Amino acid sequence: MNLLIKSAFIIDTKSDFHNSSQDILIEKGSISKIGQQLDNPNNYKEIALDNLHISQGWFDSSVCFGEPGFEDRETIENGLKTAAKSGFTAVAMQANTYPVIDSNSAIFFVNSKAQDSAVTLLPIGALTKNSESVDLAELYDMRTAGAVAFSDYKLPISNPNLLKIALQYASNFNGLVCSFPQEKRISGNGVMNENVMSTSLGLKGNPNLAEALQVTRDLYILEYTNGKLHIPTISTAESVDLIRQAKKKKMDVTCSVAIHNLLFSDNHLKEFETAYKVNPPLRTQQDIDALIEGIKDGTIDMVTSDHNPITIEDKKVEFDHAAYGTIGLESAFGALQTLFTTKKTIALLTKGKTRFSLENSSINEGEIANFTLFNPDTKYTFGLEHIVSKSKNSMFLNTNLEGSVYGIISNKKISL
Repeated sequence: MNLLIKSAFIIDTKSDFHNSSQDILIEKGSISKIGQQLDNPNNYKEIALDNLHISQGWFDSSVCFGEPGFEDRETIENGLKTAAKSGFTAVAMQANTYPVIDSNSAIFFVNSKAQDSAVTLLPIGALTKNSESVDLAELYDMRTAGAVAFSDYKLPISNPNLLKIALQYASNFNGLVCSFPQEKRISGNGVMNENVMSTSLGLKGNPNLAEALQVTRDLYILEYTNGKLHIPTISTAESVDLIRQAKKKKMDVTCSVAIHNLLFSDNHLKEFETAYKVNPPLRTQQDIDALIEGIKDGTIDMVTSDHNPITIEDKKVEFDHAAYGTIGLESAFGALQTLFTTKKTIALLTKGKTRFSLENSSINEGEIANFTLFNPDTKYTFGLEHIVSKSKNSMFLNTNLEGSVYGIISNKKISL
C-alpha cells in the first residue's frame, strides 16, 4: 500500500509530530516520511480531506457480532465494516454466539472470517464451557489459537472458587480473566436501575448493591490469587471507589465503562423505550458523575461502545421481555466528544490495547501505518442514515453528536 496523506493534524502524544499539521507518506504499509508539503514523485494516491485529523487507530474492548449462530443480528464481515466506518482499527469480539466460542476451533473460525479485513479482530474466548459458569473452558488452547481474554459476556461467575481457579490457572500464561460485575442473587429479575424511577414505572429494579458486592468479591479473590483481572462495563459510584482503592494497593486490575452509561440516566426510561434497556442498567446522574470522575483520574482504564446488535423482534416487545443491548460503534466518537475534549476522547479510544495483547504503534517514521482519520468539528443529529450495522437498536438515535469519522488505514488497507 502506497499513499500520500495531505495536511493531516496529528494527535498522538507518542509522535514526534504531535499537535502539528503534516503530510504523511506511506510506502508498503509503513510510514516512510512525515513532513510539510511532501512531494509525490511516484504519483501515489493522495488523500486530502476537509479539516483532516489523524490519530493512532482506535480500539474497542467489547463488541458483539453474532456470527456464528446469530447472523440475523450481525455478521463478522458487516461488523468489521461497521467498525472501520466508525474509526476502529481493532475490536475485541465477545463469545456470545451460538455455539459459544469456548474452544480453539471456534477461535480459529472467528479469525478465519476476519483475515482480509482492515480491522483487526481480537476474539475473546468464553471463560466457562458454554458460558454456563460450571466448568472452565479450554483457556490455554484458546489462547494459543489467538484468544486475547476470557469472558462469559454479561453472565456473572456465581461460584467464587471457579473465579479463583480461573485466575490462578490463567496466570501461568499471562491470561486475562474478565468477570462481569453483577451478583445475580441480588439483581434477580431487575430490568432497570433500582431507584425512584423503577418504582414509579412499576418495573423490577437492579440495585447498585448487586454490582458493588460482585466487585468487592472479585477484588478479594484477585488479591488472594495475584492474578490478572478485567472488570467490564462498571456502572456505579461504588464500583469506581472500590477499584480506585484496589489500584492503590497495586493490584493487577483494569476496568471499562460503556459509553452510554456516561450519557444516559434511568430517567430516559420514562416512556418504556426498550432501546434504553441495557445491562448493566442506566444508573443515576450521581453514578454518571462518579464514572466521569473515574475516567479523569485514571481509575477507569478504557471506554467501550459495548456494541450489541439486537433484532427488532427482540426489542419491539414489552419492556420486561425485551433483550438487553444497544449498538454503539457508529456513535462512539461523536458521543464521547460531547463529554470530553478531542484529545481526551482520542486518548480514551486508543487506551487498552496492550491490556488485550495488541501492539501500540505511533505516528512516526518507520512505524506501521495504523491510524484513524476524522473531523472533530462537525455537529449533527444521529439518525438511521448513520447506522451501518444490520440491527438498528441504537439508544443514540436523535441525539446531538460532535465529530465525524472518515475511516481508517490499517493492515495495509484503506477503508474510507
